[in-house]
Amino acid sequence: MTNYFYVFLLLTIFLVSGCSNQTSITAIAETEPVATGGDAADDPAIVLNYKNPAQSIILGTDKHAGVYSYTLSGKKISYSALGEINNIDVRQSYNKIYMVASNRSAQSIEFWAFDQQEFFNNILQSENLFDIAAQSITIPTNIDVYGICAGLIDGVPVVFITEDKGPRVELWIPQTRTLVGTFSNGGESEGCVFDDENKTVFISEEEVNGVLKAYNLNNEFPFKSPFIVDSREGNIGGDPEGLTIYKTSEKEGYILLSSQGDNKYNVYNRSYPHKFILSFTIDDNPSGIDGTSETDGIDVTNYNLRGKFSKGLMVAQDGYNYDGEELKNQNFKIVPFKEILKKTGL
Repeated sequence: MTNYFYVFLLLTIFLVSGCSNQTSITAIAETEPVATGGDAADDPAIVLNYKNPAQSIILGTDKHAGVYSYTLSGKKISYSALGEINNIDVRQSYNKIYMVASNRSAQSIEFWAFDQQEFFNNILQSENLFDIAAQSITIPTNIDVYGICAGLIDGVPVVFITEDKGPRVELWIPQTRTLVGTFSNGGESEGCVFDDENKTVFISEEEVNGVLKAYNLNNEFPFKSPFIVDSREGNIGGDPEGLTIYKTSEKEGYILLSSQGDNKYNVYNRSYPHKFILSFTIDDNPSGIDGTSETDGIDVTNYNLRGKFSKGLMVAQDGYNYDGEELKNQNFKIVPFKEILKKTGL
């Protein structure tokens, strides 16, 4: 009887582990905490230094105060007191850096253009990195701004901005202050990412429905109906939040989503129909860096940043940042993407 029970137990463990498609990852670095207590850190963005990849930087918003910049090891470089900057996003060409942010203090879109060489030559000496922008534009809106994501269409920067506590999404060309059009995402939405090469925007609808949706710009605009990628009835726990893209080729790769309610990161195929592949968590590192929970914003890059980041990296906001047993202000965790690839088998 005991032998049968033992065999049954082993078989059960095997089946459970074999059917599981969730993997545990650990961070190897973390940023210094933001100065504001409570729910403050929100959205990260990576700025690539193509000339000296290891000198690339991470931006992180304090949604009550401004924007931080950090080294890849998480050390603070600068802080810019810009107001209630909720989300931030970056697009780069070889010699240009474009940044966009949703400013809830002014209910505006903030847009900056930088010369890349000038940016990295001055970043360490500048107390406010936005002072070195070659172009700075503030665009007032008629909505309570919330989430934001940037893209490049034929080399032209574009911006999608979402509405706080409302369904509206607006598409802008910021350099000409042109509102291209408006569409509804069904409910309050924050997380979004634009796939430049596939001309598809992915948007997380929060609150009541909890749905990840995709809209392709090759279809009629303003959009009439989205493609439903996933929902709470599928693989999303609680609110779908941050979104980002890890590229494996020009048009292929993975969509990553912060599934906030169950502290997971879902991975979907970048190609239509964007099938769910697996999920993973960022858990405590024995070295002392804690895992993440209730993540808002995330960002990734596939660019070779040298050393441990030879396959790029992932940055994730941490809703509960512990140092041992002590709860600190929120921060961002840094994960080598090659560890994600290795442990998940992607």
